Amino acid sequence: MSGVLLSMRRVMSLFIKELLATLKDPANRVILIAPVILQSALFGYAATLNLDDVPYAVLDQSAGRTSANIRARLDGSGVFRLTEVLGGTSGIADSIDSGSALLVVHFGPDFEDAVSSGRDAPIQVITDGRNSMTAGIALGYLGRVLSGMAEDRNSVGRRIKLEVRAWYNPDLITRWNFMPSMIATLSMIQVLILAGLSVAREREQGTFDQLLVTPLSPLEILVGKALPPMLIGMAQSSIVLAVCALWFRIPMSGSLSTLCAVLGIFMLSCVGMGLSISAVSESMQQVMVYSFVLIMPMVLLSGITTPLRNMPEALQILTYANPLRFGVECVRRVYLEGAGISDVAANFIPMAAVVAITMPLAAWLFRNRGA
Repeated sequence: MSGVLLSMRRVMSLFIKELLATLKDPANRVILIAPVILQSALFGYAATLNLDDVPYAVLDQSAGRTSANIRARLDGSGVFRLTEVLGGTSGIADSIDSGSALLVVHFGPDFEDAVSSGRDAPIQVITDGRNSMTAGIALGYLGRVLSGMAEDRNSVGRRIKLEVRAWYNPDLITRWNFMPSMIATLSMIQVLILAGLSVAREREQGTFDQLLVTPLSPLEILVGKALPPMLIGMAQSSIVLAVCALWFRIPMSGSLSTLCAVLGIFMLSCVGMGLSISAVSESMQQVMVYSFVLIMPMVLLSGITTPLRNMPEALQILTYANPLRFGVECVRRVYLEGAGISDVAANFIPMAAVVAITMPLAAWLFRNRGA
Protein backbone atom coordinates (compact mmCIF):
# COMPACT_ATOMS: atom_id res chain seq x y z
CA MET A 1 0.00 0.00 0.00
CA SER A 2 2.83 2.35 0.87
CA GLY A 3 4.39 1.69 -2.54
CA VAL A 4 1.18 2.74 -4.31
CA LEU A 5 0.98 5.92 -2.25
CA LEU A 6 4.61 6.71 -2.98
CA SER A 7 4.01 6.19 -6.72
CA MET A 8 0.95 8.43 -6.62
CA ARG A 9 2.98 11.12 -4.80
CA ARG A 10 5.71 11.00 -7.46
CA VAL A 11 3.12 11.23 -10.25
CA MET A 12 1.41 14.14 -8.49
CA SER A 13 4.73 15.95 -8.06
CA LEU A 14 5.48 15.57 -11.76
CA PHE A 15 1.93 16.68 -12.62
CA ILE A 16 2.29 19.86 -10.53
CA LYS A 17 5.71 20.56 -12.01
CA GLU A 18 4.46 20.24 -15.61
CA LEU A 19 1.34 22.28 -14.90
CA LEU A 20 3.35 25.11 -13.33
CA ALA A 21 5.88 25.02 -16.17
CA THR A 22 3.06 25.39 -18.67
CA LEU A 23 1.17 28.14 -16.86
CA LYS A 24 4.19 30.21 -15.74
CA ASP A 25 5.24 30.93 -19.33
CA PRO A 26 3.34 34.08 -20.47
CA ALA A 27 3.43 32.90 -24.10
CA ASN A 28 1.81 29.61 -23.13
CA ARG A 29 -0.95 31.40 -21.22
CA VAL A 30 -1.77 33.46 -24.31
CA ILE A 31 -1.77 30.36 -26.54
CA LEU A 32 -4.03 28.46 -24.12
CA ILE A 33 -6.64 31.20 -23.72
CA ALA A 34 -6.64 33.57 -26.70
CA PRO A 35 -7.21 31.02 -29.52
CA VAL A 36 -10.17 29.46 -27.71
CA ILE A 37 -11.88 32.83 -27.29
CA LEU A 38 -11.02 33.95 -30.83
CA GLN A 39 -12.13 30.76 -32.55
CA SER A 40 -15.32 30.51 -30.49
CA ALA A 41 -16.29 34.02 -31.58
CA LEU A 42 -15.36 33.32 -35.20
CA PHE A 43 -17.37 30.10 -35.32
CA GLY A 44 -20.34 31.87 -33.79
CA TYR A 45 -20.33 34.76 -36.25
CA ALA A 46 -18.71 33.30 -39.37
CA ALA A 47 -19.62 29.61 -39.48
CA THR A 48 -23.27 29.99 -40.39
CA LEU A 49 -25.17 28.90 -43.48
CA ASN A 50 -27.98 31.37 -42.94
CA LEU A 51 -28.21 34.36 -45.24
CA ASP A 52 -29.21 37.68 -43.70
CA ASP A 53 -28.40 39.69 -46.81
CA VAL A 54 -29.18 38.57 -50.36
CA PRO A 55 -28.31 41.30 -52.88
CA TYR A 56 -30.30 40.94 -56.07
CA ALA A 57 -30.88 42.80 -59.32
CA VAL A 58 -34.16 42.90 -61.20
CA LEU A 59 -34.99 43.13 -64.90
CA ASP A 60 -38.72 43.87 -65.16
CA GLN A 61 -39.80 43.91 -68.80
CA SER A 62 -43.47 43.44 -67.92
CA ALA A 63 -43.80 46.51 -65.66
CA GLY A 64 -47.03 45.07 -64.31
CA ARG A 65 -48.80 44.98 -60.96
CA THR A 66 -47.84 41.36 -60.19
CA SER A 67 -44.12 41.88 -60.73
CA ALA A 68 -44.28 45.04 -58.61
CA ASN A 69 -46.01 43.04 -55.87
CA ILE A 70 -43.31 40.34 -55.96
CA ARG A 71 -40.57 42.94 -55.79
CA ALA A 72 -42.27 44.57 -52.81
CA ARG A 73 -42.46 41.22 -51.03
CA LEU A 74 -38.77 40.56 -51.67
CA ASP A 75 -37.76 43.99 -50.38
CA GLY A 76 -40.01 43.61 -47.35
CA SER A 77 -38.69 40.18 -46.43
CA GLY A 78 -35.73 41.63 -44.52
CA VAL A 79 -33.37 39.32 -46.41
CA PHE A 80 -33.40 40.46 -50.04
CA ARG A 81 -31.75 43.77 -50.89
CA LEU A 82 -32.25 45.35 -54.30
CA THR A 83 -28.93 46.58 -55.66
CA GLU A 84 -29.79 47.42 -59.26
CA VAL A 85 -32.73 47.78 -61.64
CA LEU A 86 -31.48 46.63 -65.03
CA GLY A 87 -32.54 48.20 -68.28
CA GLY A 88 -31.81 45.21 -70.49
CA THR A 89 -30.44 41.69 -70.61
CA SER A 90 -26.92 42.95 -71.29
CA GLY A 91 -26.64 44.14 -67.69
CA ILE A 92 -27.19 40.66 -66.22
CA ALA A 93 -23.63 39.49 -66.85
CA ASP A 94 -22.10 42.59 -65.22
CA SER A 95 -24.24 42.19 -62.09
CA ILE A 96 -23.31 38.53 -61.63
CA ASP A 97 -19.65 38.81 -62.61
CA SER A 98 -18.95 41.80 -60.37
CA GLY A 99 -20.61 40.11 -57.39
CA SER A 100 -22.95 43.05 -56.78
CA ALA A 101 -25.91 40.67 -57.13
CA LEU A 102 -26.15 37.09 -55.96
CA LEU A 103 -29.10 36.55 -58.25
CA VAL A 104 -31.00 38.39 -60.98
CA VAL A 105 -34.80 38.16 -61.14
CA HIS A 106 -36.09 38.55 -64.71
CA PHE A 107 -39.76 39.19 -65.50
CA GLY A 108 -40.36 38.66 -69.23
CA PRO A 109 -42.44 40.99 -71.43
CA ASP A 110 -45.45 38.66 -71.36
CA PHE A 111 -45.35 37.90 -67.62
CA GLU A 112 -48.31 40.08 -66.67
CA ASP A 113 -50.38 38.83 -69.62
CA ALA A 114 -49.72 35.22 -68.62
CA VAL A 115 -50.86 35.93 -65.05
CA SER A 116 -54.00 37.73 -66.21
CA SER A 117 -55.01 34.96 -68.61
CA GLY A 118 -54.50 32.21 -66.02
CA ARG A 119 -51.53 30.61 -67.75
CA ASP A 120 -48.26 29.60 -66.10
CA ALA A 121 -46.16 32.72 -65.62
CA PRO A 122 -42.44 31.91 -65.58
CA ILE A 123 -39.90 34.04 -63.71
CA GLN A 124 -36.32 33.55 -64.81
CA VAL A 125 -33.78 33.59 -61.97
CA ILE A 126 -30.09 33.76 -62.84
CA THR A 127 -27.81 32.84 -59.92
CA ASP A 128 -24.08 33.00 -59.30
CA GLY A 129 -23.10 29.32 -59.38
CA ARG A 130 -19.50 30.02 -58.38
CA ASN A 131 -20.75 29.69 -54.80
CA SER A 132 -23.32 26.95 -55.21
CA MET A 133 -24.17 26.62 -51.52
CA THR A 134 -25.00 30.31 -51.08
CA ALA A 135 -26.94 30.37 -54.35
CA GLY A 136 -28.98 27.35 -53.27
CA ILE A 137 -29.87 28.99 -49.95
CA ALA A 138 -30.90 32.22 -51.72
CA LEU A 139 -33.13 30.25 -54.12
CA GLY A 140 -34.76 28.57 -51.15
CA TYR A 141 -35.55 31.95 -49.62
CA LEU A 142 -36.98 33.15 -52.94
CA GLY A 143 -39.14 30.04 -53.18
CA ARG A 144 -40.53 30.69 -49.70
CA VAL A 145 -41.50 34.24 -50.62
CA LEU A 146 -43.38 32.99 -53.68
CA SER A 147 -44.96 30.19 -51.64
CA GLY A 148 -46.29 32.85 -49.30
CA MET A 149 -48.00 34.48 -52.27
CA ALA A 150 -49.58 31.16 -53.23
CA GLU A 151 -51.11 30.82 -49.78
CA ASP A 152 -52.77 34.23 -49.90
CA ARG A 153 -56.44 34.40 -50.75
CA ASN A 154 -57.17 35.25 -54.41
CA SER A 155 -53.44 35.13 -55.06
CA VAL A 156 -51.89 34.45 -58.43
CA GLY A 157 -48.88 32.86 -56.75
CA ARG A 158 -49.92 29.34 -57.79
CA ARG A 159 -49.42 30.23 -61.45
CA ILE A 160 -45.92 31.63 -60.97
CA LYS A 161 -43.11 29.24 -61.91
CA LEU A 162 -39.40 29.69 -61.36
CA GLU A 163 -36.98 28.99 -64.19
CA VAL A 164 -33.54 28.84 -62.61
CA ARG A 165 -30.25 29.21 -64.45
CA ALA A 166 -27.00 28.94 -62.51
CA TRP A 167 -24.10 30.57 -64.29
CA TYR A 168 -20.69 28.85 -64.17
CA ASN A 169 -22.20 25.86 -62.33
CA PRO A 170 -25.39 24.83 -64.18
CA ASP A 171 -26.42 22.05 -61.78
CA LEU A 172 -25.28 23.84 -58.60
CA ILE A 173 -22.93 20.94 -57.81
CA THR A 174 -21.27 21.70 -54.48
CA ARG A 175 -18.03 20.02 -55.55
CA TRP A 176 -17.65 22.52 -58.40
CA ASN A 177 -17.62 25.31 -55.83
CA PHE A 178 -15.53 23.55 -53.18
CA MET A 179 -12.77 21.76 -55.08
CA PRO A 180 -11.36 24.76 -57.01
CA SER A 181 -11.14 26.55 -53.66
CA MET A 182 -8.93 23.73 -52.41
CA ILE A 183 -6.34 24.60 -55.08
CA ALA A 184 -5.48 27.64 -52.97
CA THR A 185 -6.44 26.42 -49.50
CA LEU A 186 -4.52 23.14 -49.28
CA SER A 187 -1.34 24.64 -50.66
CA MET A 188 -1.67 27.63 -48.30
CA ILE A 189 -1.59 25.36 -45.25
CA GLN A 190 1.58 23.61 -46.40
CA VAL A 191 3.34 26.79 -47.54
CA LEU A 192 2.60 28.62 -44.30
CA ILE A 193 3.96 25.78 -42.17
CA LEU A 194 7.01 25.07 -44.36
CA ALA A 195 8.00 28.74 -44.47
CA GLY A 196 7.54 28.99 -40.73
CA LEU A 197 9.64 25.94 -39.97
CA SER A 198 12.52 26.99 -42.19
CA VAL A 199 14.05 29.49 -39.75
CA ALA A 200 12.84 27.85 -36.52
CA ARG A 201 14.54 24.60 -37.52
CA GLU A 202 17.87 26.36 -37.97
CA ARG A 203 17.45 28.13 -34.63
CA GLU A 204 16.95 24.81 -32.87
CA GLN A 205 19.95 23.31 -34.68
CA GLY A 206 22.07 26.35 -33.88
CA THR A 207 22.89 27.14 -37.52
CA PHE A 208 20.88 30.33 -37.94
CA ASP A 209 23.46 32.53 -36.21
CA GLN A 210 26.09 31.09 -38.52
CA LEU A 211 23.89 31.94 -41.49
CA LEU A 212 23.62 35.56 -40.34
CA VAL A 213 27.42 36.03 -40.27
CA THR A 214 27.83 34.77 -43.84
CA PRO A 215 28.11 37.30 -46.70
CA LEU A 216 24.39 36.77 -47.36
CA SER A 217 22.27 39.87 -46.73
CA PRO A 218 18.92 39.61 -44.90
CA LEU A 219 17.19 40.11 -48.27
CA GLU A 220 19.13 37.23 -49.82
CA ILE A 221 18.32 35.01 -46.84
CA LEU A 222 14.67 35.99 -47.21
CA VAL A 223 14.58 35.12 -50.90
CA GLY A 224 16.43 31.85 -50.37
CA LYS A 225 14.00 30.86 -47.61
CA ALA A 226 10.93 31.93 -49.64
CA LEU A 227 11.57 30.10 -52.91
CA PRO A 228 11.41 26.44 -51.74
CA PRO A 229 7.98 26.75 -50.01
CA MET A 230 6.63 28.60 -53.05
CA LEU A 231 7.88 25.88 -55.41
CA ILE A 232 6.38 23.15 -53.22
CA GLY A 233 3.11 25.09 -52.95
CA MET A 234 2.85 25.45 -56.71
CA ALA A 235 3.50 21.71 -57.12
CA GLN A 236 0.77 20.88 -54.62
CA SER A 237 -1.65 23.27 -56.33
CA SER A 238 -0.88 21.53 -59.62
CA ILE A 239 -1.76 18.17 -58.06
CA VAL A 240 -5.10 19.50 -56.74
CA LEU A 241 -5.78 21.11 -60.13
CA ALA A 242 -5.18 17.77 -61.84
CA VAL A 243 -7.54 16.04 -59.41
CA CYS A 244 -10.25 18.64 -60.10
CA ALA A 245 -9.93 18.49 -63.87
CA LEU A 246 -9.09 14.83 -64.50
CA TRP A 247 -10.65 12.92 -61.63
CA PHE A 248 -13.76 14.94 -60.78
CA ARG A 249 -14.18 16.24 -64.35
CA ILE A 250 -14.78 19.84 -63.30
CA PRO A 251 -14.27 21.81 -66.53
CA MET A 252 -11.73 24.60 -66.35
CA SER A 253 -12.87 27.68 -68.27
CA GLY A 254 -9.93 29.99 -67.69
CA SER A 255 -6.31 30.21 -68.75
CA LEU A 256 -3.65 28.14 -67.01
CA SER A 257 -1.21 31.07 -67.17
CA THR A 258 -3.72 33.34 -65.42
CA LEU A 259 -4.22 30.74 -62.72
CA CYS A 260 -0.45 30.46 -62.23
CA ALA A 261 -0.15 34.24 -61.87
CA VAL A 262 -2.91 34.24 -59.26
CA LEU A 263 -1.33 31.40 -57.32
CA GLY A 264 2.11 33.03 -57.52
CA ILE A 265 1.10 36.23 -55.73
CA PHE A 266 -1.05 34.24 -53.31
CA MET A 267 1.84 31.88 -52.43
CA LEU A 268 4.14 34.85 -51.93
CA SER A 269 1.73 36.37 -49.39
CA CYS A 270 1.52 33.03 -47.54
CA VAL A 271 5.32 32.72 -47.49
CA GLY A 272 5.58 36.24 -46.05
CA MET A 273 3.20 35.33 -43.24
CA GLY A 274 5.05 32.06 -42.59
CA LEU A 275 8.46 33.74 -42.44
CA SER A 276 7.11 36.40 -40.07
CA ILE A 277 5.81 33.64 -37.80
CA SER A 278 9.17 31.89 -37.99
CA ALA A 279 11.05 35.08 -37.15
CA VAL A 280 9.17 35.54 -33.86
CA SER A 281 9.19 31.85 -32.86
CA GLU A 282 11.85 30.24 -30.69
CA SER A 283 11.16 26.66 -31.74
CA MET A 284 9.43 24.54 -34.34
CA GLN A 285 6.75 23.71 -31.79
CA GLN A 286 5.84 27.37 -31.47
CA VAL A 287 5.69 27.69 -35.24
CA MET A 288 3.21 24.81 -35.44
CA VAL A 289 1.03 26.28 -32.72
CA TYR A 290 1.07 29.80 -34.19
CA SER A 291 0.39 28.47 -37.68
CA PHE A 292 -2.64 26.43 -36.70
CA VAL A 293 -3.98 29.30 -34.60
CA LEU A 294 -3.73 31.49 -37.72
CA ILE A 295 -4.96 28.93 -40.28
CA MET A 296 -8.35 28.34 -38.65
CA PRO A 297 -9.48 32.01 -38.75
CA MET A 298 -8.11 32.40 -42.28
CA VAL A 299 -10.20 29.47 -43.54
CA LEU A 300 -13.33 30.63 -41.68
CA LEU A 301 -12.97 34.18 -43.01
CA SER A 302 -12.23 33.17 -46.60
CA GLY A 303 -15.81 32.55 -47.74
CA ILE A 304 -15.07 28.97 -48.81
CA THR A 305 -18.13 27.49 -47.13
CA THR A 306 -20.02 30.36 -45.52
CA PRO A 307 -21.07 33.67 -47.12
CA LEU A 308 -18.91 36.66 -46.24
CA ARG A 309 -21.81 39.08 -46.61
CA ASN A 310 -23.57 37.37 -43.71
CA MET A 311 -20.74 38.13 -41.27
CA PRO A 312 -20.72 41.18 -38.97
CA GLU A 313 -19.27 44.28 -40.58
CA ALA A 314 -16.18 44.19 -38.35
CA LEU A 315 -15.35 40.67 -39.53
CA GLN A 316 -15.96 41.63 -43.15
CA ILE A 317 -13.39 44.42 -42.75
CA LEU A 318 -11.00 41.95 -41.11
CA THR A 319 -11.19 39.67 -44.16
CA TYR A 320 -9.32 42.29 -46.21
CA ALA A 321 -6.19 41.23 -44.31
CA ASN A 322 -6.80 37.61 -45.24
CA PRO A 323 -5.03 36.65 -48.49
CA LEU A 324 -6.97 33.38 -48.63
CA ARG A 325 -10.20 35.28 -49.23
CA PHE A 326 -8.82 36.87 -52.39
CA GLY A 327 -6.90 33.79 -53.47
CA VAL A 328 -10.04 31.67 -53.32
CA GLU A 329 -12.08 34.30 -55.16
CA CYS A 330 -9.48 34.59 -57.92
CA VAL A 331 -9.13 30.83 -58.36
CA ARG A 332 -12.91 30.34 -58.50
CA ARG A 333 -13.34 33.09 -61.05
CA VAL A 334 -10.50 31.91 -63.26
CA TYR A 335 -11.42 28.22 -63.03
CA LEU A 336 -15.22 28.41 -63.30
CA GLU A 337 -15.87 31.75 -64.99
CA GLY A 338 -12.85 31.98 -67.26
CA ALA A 339 -11.85 35.39 -65.90
CA GLY A 340 -8.68 37.01 -67.20
CA ILE A 341 -5.96 38.95 -65.41
CA SER A 342 -7.81 42.24 -65.84
CA ASP A 343 -10.95 40.76 -64.29
CA VAL A 344 -9.22 39.66 -61.08
CA ALA A 345 -6.49 42.33 -60.89
CA ALA A 346 -8.26 44.19 -58.07
CA ASN A 347 -7.86 41.13 -55.85
CA PHE A 348 -4.08 41.31 -56.28
CA ILE A 349 -3.90 44.54 -54.28
CA PRO A 350 -4.75 43.10 -50.81
CA MET A 351 -2.46 40.10 -51.38
CA ALA A 352 0.37 42.39 -52.54
CA ALA A 353 -0.21 44.54 -49.43
CA VAL A 354 0.29 41.47 -47.22
CA VAL A 355 3.55 40.75 -49.07
CA ALA A 356 4.69 44.36 -48.68
CA ILE A 357 4.12 44.20 -44.91
CA THR A 358 5.23 40.69 -43.98
CA MET A 359 8.38 40.38 -46.07
CA PRO A 360 10.11 43.54 -44.75
CA LEU A 361 8.89 42.64 -41.25
CA ALA A 362 10.47 39.20 -41.51
CA ALA A 363 13.74 40.69 -42.83
CA TRP A 364 13.82 43.22 -39.99
CA LEU A 365 13.18 40.53 -37.41
CA PHE A 366 15.92 38.33 -38.86
CA ARG A 367 18.43 41.16 -38.62
CA ASN A 368 17.46 42.44 -35.17
CA ARG A 369 16.94 39.10 -33.49
CA GLY A 370 20.22 37.88 -34.83
CA ALA A 371 22.05 41.00 -33.69
